[in-house]
Amino acid sequence: MRRALAQLIAASAILALSSPSAAAPDGKNRKITVENLSGQVVRELYASPVTAKTWEEDLLGQKTLASGTSINANIDNGTSECRYDLKAVRADGREYTHRDVNVCAASKWMLREESETIQ
Repeated sequence: MRRALAQLIAASAILALSSPSAAAPDGKNRKITVENLSGQVVRELYASPVTAKTWEEDLLGQKTLASGTSINANIDNGTSECRYDLKAVRADGREYTHRDVNVCAASKWMLREESETIQ
């Protein structure tokens, strides 16, 4: 009985963490859809608070973002910050950087061949 209850609690916690509707403790959504509309694969994706001196870990990890696809990136780093710098690096080395993005208000970052925009 005790083991079954522990498994149920663990499963509930995993479901809550993986749920796309799970909000941060302060209730603000820090998720942004990154849409790759360029002709190149995006191999790296970074989001760092504007107060950071360096880029934080690659949000894609070992994955890539193929041309014509999108990803819902969780920008929440456990703080109450909403203002982040965003950076994407394509397979050909081209970088997109968008500074001082309010990720609590923005919902999409679109990467095009020659430009990028935040919505």
